[in-house]
Amino acid sequence: MKKIIWLSIFTLALGMAAMAQDYPKAEVFGGYSFAHSTFDTGGLGGIGNIGVNLNGGSGSISFNPNKTLGLVADFGIYHGTPDVLGVGVGLTHVSYLFGPKLAMRSNEKVTPFFHALFGGVHEKASANIPGFGSFSSTDNAFAMALGGGIDAKVHNNIAIRVVQAEYLLTKFNDLNNNRQNGVRISTGIVFRLGS
Repeated sequence: MKKIIWLSIFTLALGMAAMAQDYPKAEVFGGYSFAHSTFDTGGLGGIGNIGVNLNGGSGSISFNPNKTLGLVADFGIYHGTPDVLGVGVGLTHVSYLFGPKLAMRSNEKVTPFFHALFGGVHEKASANIPGFGSFSSTDNAFAMALGGGIDAKVHNNIAIRVVQAEYLLTKFNDLNNNRQNGVRISTGIVFRLGS
């Protein structure tokens, strides 16, 4: 009888250990990102709003205290050259966002997730205006990304982030507004650590 009790306790302990290890303790993501924002010019020169497309890369790390909850730190750098009144403006954004993530890990192969990230963005703009010379400026603003994505596991420690899509809000003081609505779409590879 003692052997059966000890065997039952051992089996239960193994099962609990296996349950405790069925999610990664941390996930490190890196990949390509496309960001689009709209700036309101207030009708300056009759041009209306300016849509800005930026390409770059982003990376994040998620610390997962349990199977569902993650705490995310996300960083990205994006560059583009929008045309403003016939002048190409070199634009670089560096974002730093933090917040919670909820993962739905019911399927071992595919993990949908949702997150709400808050932080800031640093912008550098530069241009060479004929007859006026070159200029550059920098600005910092609040930023927020709300959205989610899908990770597809390809190995115990590697997944592909099939898509990550977010509503992206920045609060730069443009000419007529201090709110830019946009989107960010990312894809890349996820390293799953400690699972």
